[in-house]
Amino acid sequence: MYAVYRRPLLSSLLVVTLLTGLLLTGLLLSACGGGAPVDEATATDQRVVTFPVADDPTVSFSLSFRVGSENDPPGKEGLAELVGSLIASGATEQRSYEQILAALYPLASAYRVRVDKETTTLTGRTHRDNLEAFVPLLTDAYLHPAFSEADFERLRFDQRNAIAKTLRFASDEELGKAALASAVFAGTRYAHPVLGTLDGIDAITPEDVRQFYRTYFTRDNVVLGLGGGYQPALLERMRATLDQLPAGTPPPAPVIEPPPIQGRHVLLIQKPDAYASISFGFPIKVPRGRRDFYALWVVNSWLGEHRNSASHLYQVIRGARGLNYGDYSYIEAFPEGGSRQMPPVNAARHHQMFEIWIRTLPNEQAPFAIRAALHELQELVDHGMSEEAFTLTRSFLTKYHLHFAETTQARLGYAIDDRFYGIAQEGHLARFGRMMRELTLEDVNHAIQRNLQLDNIRFAIVTGEAETLAKTMIENLPAPLVYKTLPAKEIQTEDRAIEAVDFAVPAQNVRIVPVEEIFQTATPDPG
Repeated sequence: MYAVYRRPLLSSLLVVTLLTGLLLTGLLLSACGGGAPVDEATATDQRVVTFPVADDPTVSFSLSFRVGSENDPPGKEGLAELVGSLIASGATEQRSYEQILAALYPLASAYRVRVDKETTTLTGRTHRDNLEAFVPLLTDAYLHPAFSEADFERLRFDQRNAIAKTLRFASDEELGKAALASAVFAGTRYAHPVLGTLDGIDAITPEDVRQFYRTYFTRDNVVLGLGGGYQPALLERMRATLDQLPAGTPPPAPVIEPPPIQGRHVLLIQKPDAYASISFGFPIKVPRGRRDFYALWVVNSWLGEHRNSASHLYQVIRGARGLNYGDYSYIEAFPEGGSRQMPPVNAARHHQMFEIWIRTLPNEQAPFAIRAALHELQELVDHGMSEEAFTLTRSFLTKYHLHFAETTQARLGYAIDDRFYGIAQEGHLARFGRMMRELTLEDVNHAIQRNLQLDNIRFAIVTGEAETLAKTMIENLPAPLVYKTLPAKEIQTEDRAIEAVDFAVPAQNVRIVPVEEIFQTATPDPG
């Protein structure tokens, strides 16, 4: 039997959130059509997924290619991202990029790309009255990209700056998360950011781009998605374009086997004058669709639901102590976490991490915040969830998951991701709802025991005081909070328990890297 978790869980904030979800449920079901995607795969064509919504005046398009940054050739990290950018933001053989933008503007329409670790997805959306003008622009982009020298230089320059300027110096939180992934997956083709590395981008040539397109953007390596208020003729028209893609079978995906983590390891990114942005975690093997995945989602939602002020870490670190803006946890990749509320689509991956994200806070408070997160994770592993926490969180998620896909484009994205994960027959969103009805407290607490732990963890911390933080961690030094006004006795008592958390990290497991060197080149590839 698991002990009842020690702290009352019935947060007024969570109750408000739950009630809001109940009020919006009917509206969301109506907006999404209340239906399920239609998988148009047949014995001869496994490449089409549709989500028709008759009363939607717009049409959503998606073309998902099974290629991503894991397919970047060693030494040319960033090639997949550059090819995707050239398709979505470059000229075609028939039109310059300026002409494309001029044609899209009066349509109030656009197409864009997401390149991720294993997939590259081109999406577009337009009003159905504009289909005759929009479809040729979209299909031209993926069938006849020009890969012009001017676009190549422009987009490569932008991609380089996205690492050298934006990732390194404009978003410490995203930098910390990217550094954690690099450390967890070191030595594999998952290690470098989707953007690549600076040396890798510099090594890419126009011929690399053309060859990569011919190799991976093929007729047998794509899934077409179509959603909204379209007519059957449009589906056949779009399906026919797939056969105009290059022929050929891409090489097998690289093997991704992250090295085992033994003990605690810390990567400190020294950045002058920076406050601390903290990420830590470890790999988990719980793919979307499995029962344990949904059990862990309940756990994760209670512990650190993204941007949910009622979640536990948020209440402990920010709510009770006001240390930072927010504190969250994840069981799946969550790109652009600083700018989105709901999980992204078209970021499907076979390899995931359990991760805790402690948003930026003063350096002197970082040791306490890390200890607090470890303390709460330890309590969860030791005692499991309480019946109260489980019941309330499951009820919340029963309604909240309806927000995951409030548009046709999002529903279409989930349908394509379902194909990736092999759960197209039921679909993730439908299975999510069913699991929230079926899961028991025992399911959830067993999933905790099977998948969560504290002994083997990697940390990535962006900080302006790397040497001081390294000394604190290596020597397990105390770092109590200093309050201007003493908090309630309950908080003071809890502080003492948090301060007692073992923080020790062996000196050989602590590495300091200047921010100017991060993502300059790739980690060694084991082959």
